[in-house]
Amino acid sequence: MPPRQPAHDDLLRLDHQLCFSLYAASRAMTRAYAPHLDALGLTYPQYLVMLVLWEQDGPTVSALGSRLFLDSGTLTPLLKRLEGQGLVERRRGAEDERTVTVHLTRDGRALKRRAAAVPKAMLCTLGCDLDGLAGLLAQLKRLRATLAPTLETSR
Repeated sequence: MPPRQPAHDDLLRLDHQLCFSLYAASRAMTRAYAPHLDALGLTYPQYLVMLVLWEQDGPTVSALGSRLFLDSGTLTPLLKRLEGQGLVERRRGAEDERTVTVHLTRDGRALKRRAAAVPKAMLCTLGCDLDGLAGLLAQLKRLRATLAPTLETSR
């Protein structure tokens, strides 16, 4: 017997919305990160910026924004706060002053050692091992790839 199709009104139930489940899970995840990031003196968006910089120091503000799906109006205040904390510095391009690159300071590089404990702590919080994490990340990457045209047109 085929699975029962939900009634039309059932499709509009909040608990049947993938978007709401993802939204609620994202908020819960951000809250779970908070105590670990508080110990580092970072907010969740600042942590994301630092993760990118720890992967590759010196991206342009534009490249950083693209990687994080953030516009300059959101990213610039984040970078100013990180700069105020002494973790990053912004540099104008020598050839084109409109180009700004973001670089880790000594303190920004040193923070990486302390931050290494965060992913491990989150795996414990989630009760997840690396295989489970890899499977979940693969599913989310497929979803993001499916929605990529939507992301590009909304920026």
